[in-house]
Amino acid sequence: MRAVPVMLGERSYDVRIEAGLLADAAAHLAPFAPRRTVAIVADENVGPHLATLTAALDAAGISWRSVAIPAGEAAKSWSQLEHVCDRLLAFGVERNDPVVALGGGVVGDLAGFATAILKRGCRLVQLPTTLLAQVDSSVGGKTAINTAFGKNLIGAFHQPVLVLIDPDVLATLPPHELRAGYAEVVKYGLIDDFAFFEWCEAHGPALLAGDAALREHAIARSVEAKARIVAEDEHETTGRRALLNLGHTFGHALEAAAGFDGSLLHGEAVAAGCALAFDYSVDRGLCPGEDAERLKAHWRASGLPDGLAAAGVTASARDLVEHMRHDKKGSGGRIPFLLARGIGDAYLDTDVDLADVSAFLDRQPR
Repeated sequence: MRAVPVMLGERSYDVRIEAGLLADAAAHLAPFAPRRTVAIVADENVGPHLATLTAALDAAGISWRSVAIPAGEAAKSWSQLEHVCDRLLAFGVERNDPVVALGGGVVGDLAGFATAILKRGCRLVQLPTTLLAQVDSSVGGKTAINTAFGKNLIGAFHQPVLVLIDPDVLATLPPHELRAGYAEVVKYGLIDDFAFFEWCEAHGPALLAGDAALREHAIARSVEAKARIVAEDEHETTGRRALLNLGHTFGHALEAAAGFDGSLLHGEAVAAGCALAFDYSVDRGLCPGEDAERLKAHWRASGLPDGLAAAGVTASARDLVEHMRHDKKGSGGRIPFLLARGIGDAYLDTDVDLADVSAFLDRQPR
């Protein structure tokens, strides 16, 4: 087993990574369940994984109750937040009872926010079942729901007490969701680790094809990178953690333009957003054009969108920029952008003119 610590003082926790971990989850949950009871929030697509988890809990003599939510980004809503909170209260959840988020990033975000506000804070355990959630959203404590104004605009920082990652569960993941999660893996190389981007170029196809050892290595490397950044800047106050948002300002606008209807997965939007961030950096004379082309070539080789057209986004530049104006990280009327001087050299630019971004987007093929 690999155990990656997220060092946050008294809120520190481990991210434990091991093939087959789901079937042994009860042993890891027991120290966090003083009343020998667990609540589970799961989406409708994880039935087999829920059965494995609950069988392990039954065998360990730990009681459990579960609440199901619909699959897909639309579940990150006020109505589903109310539903989850009501069910957890009906279960009699107490502050020290663990609530397990079993599923992808949507479940983790929704259950995480519910536990952040339920009784002013309950224990959260992340048990992610998608590659995207395993390498990104399950670690770091960001929780949220979406609104008509944009993605993740209502939320809270609420760290889990434990993250359990079983790479074996990825065997049931549809290929397009695996590819979407892979975009977040590559992102760590784009931020500040050129050698890891080269590793992705060399091993990405085999990873996506099912090589278990490569998947476990990519998960551990990604979690280590995120844990290090989160420990340096937990609440995104210094700008260091903002680097993790590479591709997200563009990507969230693409998701909003698609109406969060599932036609464009978050990881796909991030891939297209990273490509746009690199192209925009080239447009501003910051980044070599060959680096942007190299990134887009890797996206195409991985079956990921390399821009607006490939993402199926036809929204106007004006509409996309309007979505960006609601970016939760905006300050003083400015929207921070993650740009790049090259692969492995991303940086935060707080002085980007949205009119310039709009003109750039106008020139992008659709």
